[in-house]
Amino acid sequence: MFFFILAFSFNQPKFCPTADWNPHGITFVNHTSVGNRPNVLFINKNNTFYSFNREKNVVLMWINNSINPVKINSTSNSIGDSYSMFVTTIGDIYIDNGRNYSRVDKLTLNTNTFNKVMSVGSSCFSLFIDINDTLYCSLFNEHIIIKRWLNNNQMSSTIAAGTEGYGSASNQLRSPMGIFVDINFDLYVADCGNDRIQLFQFKKLNGKTLVGNGSLDNTNSLKCPSGIVLDNDKYLFIVDHGNHRIIRWGLNSFRCLAGCNSEGSQSDQLSLPFSLSFDSYGNIFVTDSGNDRIQKFNFINKSCGKY
Repeated sequence: MFFFILAFSFNQPKFCPTADWNPHGITFVNHTSVGNRPNVLFINKNNTFYSFNREKNVVLMWINNSINPVKINSTSNSIGDSYSMFVTTIGDIYIDNGRNYSRVDKLTLNTNTFNKVMSVGSSCFSLFIDINDTLYCSLFNEHIIIKRWLNNNQMSSTIAAGTEGYGSASNQLRSPMGIFVDINFDLYVADCGNDRIQLFQFKKLNGKTLVGNGSLDNTNSLKCPSGIVLDNDKYLFIVDHGNHRIIRWGLNSFRCLAGCNSEGSQSDQLSLPFSLSFDSYGNIFVTDSGNDRIQKFNFINKSCGKY
């Protein structure tokens, strides 16, 4: 069995120690809907799915297991080549608009209007909003994570992790991608360019390497990790982008869940996966960017003694 905490707008399961997933994925959506190289994926607790078609510059939303998505076009500003999205408990959509327009935008559904909420220098490869309404952006090109409290009118941000310039020291990042902030405000970073996962504890500027290059166990190698999600027991679910696989990591536990053989387009393969999200049933969904699809890997109920 698994359970959920209520602090976040997305699903954060609590799995049994023996939890497992079917390594053969099912294509949830293909190129027809998501276009080329899909990166964006968010699933809320009502199992509403959100993505972004980078060719058509349109937000996609699947409601109540619908086959065809609702397409959301802005009535005001344009969205260009977005890399990330975060949806709040009240349904507001925060979307990266950094590459073309140097900002993060907020979409309020009842108006279909995008409004600027943060100034950025380039694309946010990941967005996250913590339980204190602080918005985080992972700036791949600047090698930093920035943040901004949303409950004021200031567009300026501060550095949450990294320094001005890339590096591999404990206070540095190189081309960071996926981010996750837990209920203790600890920041987890998929540090792509350094092939590692970094943990920056609350108010600490020096990170600790949990997995990958420089960790205590260097046998568990990563290649440009791009996405990271924590379950309720702080097991890390990592999108190992350059190795084309999904892994689960915890203390004394490192296991490949999907894409464990080689890069490809078969049901048990991935190509340049970018991000992942859980639905309310514990199933894993992955943006399989190189195959222009989103894949679903079913949680095996029997693995936790549930039939």
